[in-house]
Amino acid sequence: MRIHWRRRLPWPRPRPRRIFAQVLTAQVTITTGVMVLAMGLFLAPLGAEFDDQAMRRALSIAQTTAADPDLARELVTTRPDPRGPVQADAERIRTATGALYIVVMDMRGVRWSHTTTAEIGRHVSTDPSRTLAGQEVRQIDTGTLGRSARAKVPLRDDRGRIVGAVSVGIGYDSVRGRLFAALPGLLRYAGAALAVGVLAAVGVSRRLRRRTHGVAFADISALLAEREAMLHGIREGVVACDRYGRIRLVNDEAGRLLGLDATAAAGQTPAEVLPPGRTTDVLSGRVAGTDLLAVSGGRVLVANRVPTRDGGAVVTLRDRTELELLGRELDSTQGLLDALRAQDHEHANQLHTLRGLLELGRHEKAVEFVTEVAGAHRASAEQIAERVPDPLLSALLVGKAAIAAERGVSLRVSAATLLPDAVVDPRDLVTVLGNLLDNALDAVAGHRRADPFVEVELRAEGTTAVLRVSDTGPGVPPAIRDAIFAEGWSTKRAPSATALRGRGIGLALVRRPAERYGGMARVTARAGGGAVFTVVLPEALAREAGAPGIPGTPGIPGTPGTRLTAAGEPR
Repeated sequence: MRIHWRRRLPWPRPRPRRIFAQVLTAQVTITTGVMVLAMGLFLAPLGAEFDDQAMRRALSIAQTTAADPDLARELVTTRPDPRGPVQADAERIRTATGALYIVVMDMRGVRWSHTTTAEIGRHVSTDPSRTLAGQEVRQIDTGTLGRSARAKVPLRDDRGRIVGAVSVGIGYDSVRGRLFAALPGLLRYAGAALAVGVLAAVGVSRRLRRRTHGVAFADISALLAEREAMLHGIREGVVACDRYGRIRLVNDEAGRLLGLDATAAAGQTPAEVLPPGRTTDVLSGRVAGTDLLAVSGGRVLVANRVPTRDGGAVVTLRDRTELELLGRELDSTQGLLDALRAQDHEHANQLHTLRGLLELGRHEKAVEFVTEVAGAHRASAEQIAERVPDPLLSALLVGKAAIAAERGVSLRVSAATLLPDAVVDPRDLVTVLGNLLDNALDAVAGHRRADPFVEVELRAEGTTAVLRVSDTGPGVPPAIRDAIFAEGWSTKRAPSATALRGRGIGLALVRRPAERYGGMARVTARAGGGAVFTVVLPEALAREAGAPGIPGTPGIPGTPGTRLTAAGEPR
């Protein structure tokens, strides 16, 4: 016999309740509970109010009855009798007022009138001593006719002497009836209020459902944990702002790129935590567009700002510094390759000349020719090394001279150039000078003019380095001289091959080091046409080795200086 074991299936897990459903249930429950509590708090004093009104009514009837002078005289002069005058007067008043009973008693507490005639002549069921002593009594009590709201007053004769008491009772069922009669109206109002509360709860829940996209309470913690892990784990900067422009979130990468403390920046606007510039304008929404270029702390960033439904925005930042540097190195390499090709042609011509001299047997002339060419190269290198001893800067000048020659532009080094070998951070000066030369070569190469050239002047004023690059290009109009140093500003259209890299970064990378050193960058007009870019970098030179500046007025751009050929040769 084979026994087949049936696998016990687990009970299906209950589906997590959505936020809006839980909120709706809670709101309906709270609304119902509040309405029930309100009705209880309202009915409790209402019942007490009805009791008090019944006792006041009984007191009024008792006082009116005791005020009849004939009743006191009849009580004194007659005997308790169901057909006596006291019973007749009491019943007449009871019938007229609708009271449950009116009992007239003598000083011994014996009834002279009662709704039940058999009780006449008997002692009352409750203690009448307080009333017979001259006090008025109001109370809810139980007697021979059941529970009632009653009042007792003393009965006085013509001389004011107490000769008995009058007790009047109002049926408690009538008080309860009044209370029950008020309940339907109260319940209608309570039901209307409850309906309004439920409708409001449903409306709030539906709005909450749209806002929360049907997320369950159990998922909120997981979503928050995933959100934190995602925001702090991605390699893109994320800055979230609310509808008022205040920062709500800064992830780790954004804090690194912008130099922000996420805790300190929360609740402040970008203008309050960042220096003025394009980055602040992008975060604040003053500059619109996609893949916007910005420079922050020497880093080239690509920013995209996406608005959110609540009126805020999320800005993503990508660090493109390395890509920008690689692109510029690629451009420089391409320029050097072009220059090397040009030099290859020039060297080929020189080799052909040398070969002809050797074939003609003019060996002395060949030796003289080789010595002249080699000496020219050494003279050029020595001259640049003497004026600019820093190897990075001098190498940059030689390389840019080759690129300039390939583009039909001559690169001149001003006679006023003299920069000691005391540069604190040569990379900053290479960045500034390289971008200024690139900008000048682009301006001159695109502007047709006889004998186009770019002139460089590097000099020291104590520990301050002054860099000046002038060109014979079209110049910069005064109206846009301040704007050209902004990130993303450019008059050139990016070619399709380099569209990814964008434009408008070079001069921004010139201004940022100047600002970091506490200096400045400006552009002016050159005499005879063109532009002059001047960058002042305080404390860029070592203090102990800082050489004094060249006395007198700096060299005027365009004056004769050292002119370099494609091979770095002076002309």
